[in-house]
Amino acid sequence: MGAAKPLIRHVRHDPEIHGVDGLGGVRGLPDANSNIVKSIVSPIKAIDGMAASMKFVMDKLREKVSIVSCGPMTNLALFISVYPELLYCVEEIIFMGGGVGIGNRGAVAGKYSLGLPPLMLADEYAEFNVLCDPEAAQIVLNAPVKKTMIPINVTHTAIVTHDIHSKILGGSNYNGFSVPPPISNLRYTLSTLITFFADTYKHTFGFNSGPPLHDALTIAYVAHPEFFKCRRYRVDVELSGAHSIGQTVVDIWNYSGATEDRWGQDGKNCLVAESLDVRYHTI
Repeated sequence: MGAAKPLIRHVRHDPEIHGVDGLGGVRGLPDANSNIVKSIVSPIKAIDGMAASMKFVMDKLREKVSIVSCGPMTNLALFISVYPELLYCVEEIIFMGGGVGIGNRGAVAGKYSLGLPPLMLADEYAEFNVLCDPEAAQIVLNAPVKKTMIPINVTHTAIVTHDIHSKILGGSNYNGFSVPPPISNLRYTLSTLITFFADTYKHTFGFNSGPPLHDALTIAYVAHPEFFKCRRYRVDVELSGAHSIGQTVVDIWNYSGATEDRWGQDGKNCLVAESLDVRYHTI
């Protein structure tokens, strides 16, 4: 079990994008109260589980670990704060979040309930994962380990088109409109997630060719970093702006004078993905 809330801020939800339960439209998963789920749920706290896993890998395998974050970084920030002595076990932290000059949410909660079209709302400074717990994101960025940020600038170029959706199901593009039946239960579950996400992204952000593939790009980076073009910068999070809380501030021109001799609070602390070779997006 992870943290119940952000470090100091109120809990945010985005049912418009992810559904009321965060898994909108997804089918094929066991119920949370089913015996199979109850049998694998451990009572251990998330940060203690992270610590135990890292100790095991270092002691038994003599290997460092890469940590992937696909949401708000509250648990990761708590781990860094409670177990700083275990940071030597970390090879790299890869997180999906942030943006360079763009965002997909603003500091004003619930603004989409105003009934205004998305393009009329100009205060989109922050990306949702960082906005949910900006203080946690800053703690992670200050950690003295290598970090890589996969921002929405890049994830918005990885579109799950109709053709790719068809391949995920295990078939080919039938006629440009329909998709083939799934060849496995897993592919069916993935398809239901993509279909719901495609609809919400089309309605909210005007993505007509398909939804962007956000979180999975972190795993793609771990497996194939050569698919990405990255550059190292000083990155911080806006924590006090009235309209820009949660914005990732990337020091493109190095006004801070930060150097590359450290990954922590005083250095160029983060690799920022700037592009992705989308030709590799095949199934």
